[in-house]
Amino acid sequence: MALHMIKLCVGADSLQDLRDWVSERALMAISAGLEPHSVHTTRMVPKRRDELLDGGSLYWVIKGQVMARQPLLDLRCVTGSDGIQRCELVLGPEVVETAPQPKRPFQGWRYLKVDEAPRDLGSLGEGMTAMPEDLRRELADLGLL
Repeated sequence: MALHMIKLCVGADSLQDLRDWVSERALMAISAGLEPHSVHTTRMVPKRRDELLDGGSLYWVIKGQVMARQPLLDLRCVTGSDGIQRCELVLGPEVVETAPQPKRPFQGWRYLKVDEAPRDLGSLGEGMTAMPEDLRRELADLGLL
């Protein structure tokens, strides 16, 4: 059964900021002759690797709300030049917009159960995807989404 991760998207002020970052990383990878994946490095290595790689995604919290997800493709343990072991989360190039869901700040990443993850925005109908991000954010804050 799939399991997801959730993490704060530090430095991004909007969904477009995340998309721009992912696109930039994909273009850099392609120009280097690599697959267009983005990699996010964390300090802690997930112990539930098999569940995460069984269709799991990394959900991004932007300005206090879960706003998007990226499919998890791989988890790689690496040791930096400082001798500290880290985990590289290899993410698919697609940023899937989700229904906004309020989330309080936390450190690092957390596991996210499938039944607790917000639904993809596209599954909620065309009207939702056409709605401006700020309006969706406000409606979610009011508990109307």
